[in-house]
Amino acid sequence: MIRLRSVSVEIEGRSILKDVTLDLTEQRVGIIGLNGSGKSTFVRLLNGLQLPTEGSVTVDELETKKDSRKVRRKVGFVFQNPENQIVYPIVKEDLAFGLKNLKVDKKKTEERVFATLKKYDLAHLSDRFTHQLSGGEKQMIALMGVMIMDPEYIVFDEPTTLLDLRNTRRLMSVIAGLSQSVLMVTHDLDLLSKFDRVLCFQEGQLVADDRPERVIQQYKTLCDV
Repeated sequence: MIRLRSVSVEIEGRSILKDVTLDLTEQRVGIIGLNGSGKSTFVRLLNGLQLPTEGSVTVDELETKKDSRKVRRKVGFVFQNPENQIVYPIVKEDLAFGLKNLKVDKKKTEERVFATLKKYDLAHLSDRFTHQLSGGEKQMIALMGVMIMDPEYIVFDEPTTLLDLRNTRRLMSVIAGLSQSVLMVTHDLDLLSKFDRVLCFQEGQLVADDRPERVIQQYKTLCDV
């Protein structure tokens, strides 16, 4: 369970999130809201990329303020732009990066890298330069870099924004098959139809929390104001 209690965030004197209290237990949770509503700040709280100004965020009893490193092992984060998290010039080197930090030996690292690429039919990219990949391939490699660390939760911050329809469908097919709990920010409301729960933020406050169809309708009403 990810639990937020009376969480507020202020940055440079400006209120970004206000008094959010939630328990997140569902397998698939969507997050929507207008630009500047606080949704990206919200998901960054979930793995300690952002710490609350007030209140607490805990992941399976680990508090982000005290146990940020352990929390990040549990909660992977996939950014909107994959180039923000691809570090090394060769695909297999980039995927091995996190495992090296965990002191996994070379042989096991190579085995896990190959197994991860093979699982998603991407073994042919192993020796490719990352800057030569297509946008869809880059996003998949960014996701593989998170998956190889075997997190229990994965946060996606607008992962399809830079993708065409074909690659969006491919990524969403992969997400649908993940065993991990998924929390995803998106402006593409159609992607959330099969999610278990959707949260909607407006001006830093949680204004709707329910099944997808109900929250999406409330969000559309907000957009008409």
